[in-house]
Amino acid sequence: MSKSWNNRVINRYNGNPLHMMHTNFFDHLSRQFDLPFTNPVLIFSLLLFIILIAPILLGKIKIPGIVGFIIAGIIIGPNGFNILRKNSAIELFSTIGLLYIMFIAGIELDLAEFKKKKHKSFVFGFLTFTVPILIGFPVCYYLLHYSMLTSILTASMFATHTLVAYPIVNKFGIAKNEAVAVTVGGTILTDTAVLIILAIIMGAVDGQLNTAFWIQLGISLSIFTATVFIVIPKIAKWFFTKLESEKTSHYIFVLSVVFFSAFMAQLAGIEPIIGAFVAGLALNRLIPHSSILMNRIEFVGNALFIPFFLISVGMLVDLRVLFNGPDALIIAGSLTIVAILGKYLSATFTQWIFRYTANQRLLIFGLSSAHAAATLAIILVGYQAKIIDDNILNGTIILILITCVAASFATEKASRRIVSAEETRDTHVQQNIENILIPIADFNNMEAMLDLALLFHDKNSPYPISLLSVVPDTDNAQANLLTARKKLHETVKYASGNGTNVEVIATLDYNIPSGVLRIAKEKMANIVITGWPRKSTVFDKFLGDKSATLIEKSPANLFILHLDQPITVHKSIQLVCPPSYTTEKTMQVWLSKVCKLSGELSLQVNCYCDTATGLSIQHYLKAAKSSVSFKFNTEEVWKDWKSLKEKITQNDFLIVVIDRDTEPSYLISLTNIQRRLEQTFESNTKLLIYPQIQSFIPLTTEETLAATVSGKTTKR
Repeated sequence: MSKSWNNRVINRYNGNPLHMMHTNFFDHLSRQFDLPFTNPVLIFSLLLFIILIAPILLGKIKIPGIVGFIIAGIIIGPNGFNILRKNSAIELFSTIGLLYIMFIAGIELDLAEFKKKKHKSFVFGFLTFTVPILIGFPVCYYLLHYSMLTSILTASMFATHTLVAYPIVNKFGIAKNEAVAVTVGGTILTDTAVLIILAIIMGAVDGQLNTAFWIQLGISLSIFTATVFIVIPKIAKWFFTKLESEKTSHYIFVLSVVFFSAFMAQLAGIEPIIGAFVAGLALNRLIPHSSILMNRIEFVGNALFIPFFLISVGMLVDLRVLFNGPDALIIAGSLTIVAILGKYLSATFTQWIFRYTANQRLLIFGLSSAHAAATLAIILVGYQAKIIDDNILNGTIILILITCVAASFATEKASRRIVSAEETRDTHVQQNIENILIPIADFNNMEAMLDLALLFHDKNSPYPISLLSVVPDTDNAQANLLTARKKLHETVKYASGNGTNVEVIATLDYNIPSGVLRIAKEKMANIVITGWPRKSTVFDKFLGDKSATLIEKSPANLFILHLDQPITVHKSIQLVCPPSYTTEKTMQVWLSKVCKLSGELSLQVNCYCDTATGLSIQHYLKAAKSSVSFKFNTEEVWKDWKSLKEKITQNDFLIVVIDRDTEPSYLISLTNIQRRLEQTFESNTKLLIYPQIQSFIPLTTEETLAATVSGKTTKR
């Protein structure tokens, strides 16, 4: 009886729909976590979790975040716990990440510095190409006893390197350092040379190394170069000009250019990474480093695509090869030692030749010692062609792991030392705090002035950029005040894409220039950027004939801007400095901003000034260690503006520096300068600079903080 009752209970339980639902649910849940993961949502969630957590955890023990991504890739990869396998989706994101690294390296390269130091890049490229090959070939041929072709291909692999550690340089803000420019330039030279050698070797293996091969290679490379450096910049300039307000489209356009260039490079017979880097060079001048578009490019790359690439590098590593016998260990150890030694010697020779510091040598070594993309491409192609055996393939995977980790540590250590040295040097030079105020009247010009301010802005300044709207105190004052605040807040959203703090101020005043002067004094602004006087509507006459009030009574550096085209389309800066601008205290602020503008847009500065002014400018450039290209001309164009008109084009950025008429050095011949410039250079972008009044010297950082604490402002 007991047995039959139990059977009835079991049968009833098995037929229970609720139990069946629970069983199906748990079966479904368990299948989702079968290894390797196949659910795309779960895979993406896991990768995002790794990207979030790895840098935080490893940062606590002073390990670079990119090392964490590589280690995470080893753990979750098919050769680790087999949580993920390298499918087409991960391969796609990995490729995008690699192209992103190369593109950012190209777009952040200081072209002015690179042009000045290009011979150094050629020297380093030659050293980092030849030294590893000269060490690697004898090791492979005589020590490891490989064939001539295998030894040549493996030795050429030692010459390559991937800028895996470049995000570290970007994070520390030293991408403009000369050592970085030299290393990046050398990277492209050596990787291009090695990949061409690969194409030659494969042509020899396939029996196609004939005249037709060389003709095809030469023609394809010529077409690729012409397309990227001639066609794409013209299209980009047209696109950014015609669709200036479509900021999202700008980013999509840049991505399209990167991948199109990478594809064109592939068609030309070279690796896509070369195409991505060249795309960065082609767009370098059109995308300023401090622009909102650059911020979006870096944010998406550093937050998503580049970590995907680093994780995928880790997924390639198979630590089990270390236990496949002594041959595997000997080959893996030999390859790794040769790779590190070759790059270290190249960096050391470069340091000796150009007298770099030890920190710069370490930085060059860190950036050039990581082997990943190009290395893997060469070895895989050789392995598929049966030139490379399993031991070299597995040894290369171990080499990739060790060199990427070593490069990360070396680059971070060098970057910290360089930043620390620069901060120590800067403490010996008292710098005035930058505090920018932008009075807005015509909201149609607000973005143009804000773009200029973002290029000027010193990221070390504790103050935000202040946007000001002074509303006339009339019967409709409250409604106008609300409208002004709404429009100002819309601009804050625009500026937030750059990561710069922006403060909005809307205030009432019976006299608009007086309101601007009052707020400028309250904010202790030492730079005021405003729009060019116009004569259209009443609202546009915000500065109109009242601009003289600001010029006369504001002691700060006053920048008056006329901009009718995107700031990135200009080809050069024409700087006019009439005599008597030799006081370095008044010159320091505006000249530093001209240099920053030139550096951001990669433009040469053609300076018209007298000999004394030229010497003062050169003294400043030398003291600031600026790489900006200045060309001096002593012709007195300020006496005849039409003579300057004949020398410049519509795409030149005209900057004129002039004293206020209250200063002893004011030139009577420059009276009504605004009207003269508008009549003579109607279609040019114009920036009129009134330097700070010589009797007014802004407070330094320490004095301002002390005044803030005590509640008083020190006067000089």
